Amino acid sequence: MLLIPAIDLKDGKCVRLRQGRMEDSTVFSDDPVAIAARWVEAGARRLHLVDLNGAFAGQPVNAQVVRRIAETFPDLPIQVGGGIREEQTVESYLDAGVQFVIIGTKAVQEPHFVSDLCLEYPGHIIVGLDAKDGRVAVNGWSKLSKHNVIELAQTFERYGVEAIVYTDISRDGMMQGVNVEATVRLARAISIPVIASGGVSTLDDVRALCAVEQEGIMGAIIGRALYDGAIDLAAAQQIAGAASGAQG
Repeated sequence: MLLIPAIDLKDGKCVRLRQGRMEDSTVFSDDPVAIAARWVEAGARRLHLVDLNGAFAGQPVNAQVVRRIAETFPDLPIQVGGGIREEQTVESYLDAGVQFVIIGTKAVQEPHFVSDLCLEYPGHIIVGLDAKDGRVAVNGWSKLSKHNVIELAQTFERYGVEAIVYTDISRDGMMQGVNVEATVRLARAISIPVIASGGVSTLDDVRALCAVEQEGIMGAIIGRALYDGAIDLAAAQQIAGAASGAQG
């Protein structure tokens, strides 16, 4: 299983939010490139970057930081989300060396936008679905939509997206454990890979996800737990590697 460290960007710094609240953030570093290097040295095979300002502004705000990380690690797959609501932004990120762009709010509000992107940039489009009690949240989690998360994921599968990043927003940043059941439910309903996000807070969470990897869960994004020291990335990678070996 792919373990993907998250680097959340706010005002050019690496931070973590609690339950998506911009006013409830902890600054972990003034140098996101150094943080990226730290995770690469610990064995990360992909990075998850989020432009938090961009998610709320509806357009990229920390794009220069994303570009610097992509330039520093040209061989490392990077996925980026937050404020990606124009095709020009997608093109700009891909030109900068980013491998995958994650469409969130715009995907829910205008699904045809994703369809067009999949035709234009096949293999590079991921949709991020943030949900609570099966309903999709939009606009930086500030409101719940009427959309059912599984039905929406099935729509995007038909459009040709590469994967779904699924976040249980009741768990994210709260160190309460990952919602394995909801993640498996989604993974079983679609054939494209699911990347779990939200609430991965201990090595036991990593073990729990690895145990259901064959259901279609290709990876897990880990955020606060890495920064708080609750999860050691190298140790987590060993668990993931052993689980894959056992299944393979």
